[in-house]
Amino acid sequence: MIIKNPKFEISAVSPKQYPKNNLPEIVLVGKSNVGKSSFVNTMINRKKLARTSSEPGKTRQINFYNIDETFYFVDLPGYGYSKMSKKEQEQVGKFIEEYLFNRKEISLIIFLIDIRHSPTENDKLMYNYIISSGLPFIILANKADKIAITKVDNAVSDLQKQINPIRRYYYSSIFI
Repeated sequence: MIIKNPKFEISAVSPKQYPKNNLPEIVLVGKSNVGKSSFVNTMINRKKLARTSSEPGKTRQINFYNIDETFYFVDLPGYGYSKMSKKEQEQVGKFIEEYLFNRKEISLIIFLIDIRHSPTENDKLMYNYIISSGLPFIILANKADKIAITKVDNAVSDLQKQINPIRRYYYSSIFI
């Protein structure tokens, strides 16, 4: 797919701010600093459309990136480590939950997990939420370039066992 005119459209914290054009939405979820914004930039072959930072917790709103008027990448704030106050974390958690629970335009969830680390309790909660939502999803083991190529297959296998120990044979999680 050749992307010609990707653009940042809006940052939102409530449904009244979401785009109203009913385009399909590909949603990026994962802990802080896992690479959600970098994923957007990589997929559209741009370096700075989605703002990135080495400091976790920079994305604090739901960011909608319009991809050639055909779909949106939706970059959600990460969970876990952040310099946000507890009150800010609660507010962010509420608007993320409201978005994920109510947004009808969601067509795919991409769940990013850092291949270098075991899934956190929050990762496991997110996985269970995604499973219960019934929405299509992909689990993307990110940051594989940070480990030796000979360790990637084992790391992916370990992640799969840890994130999905019970449902491993009932659901076909796709690890990329």
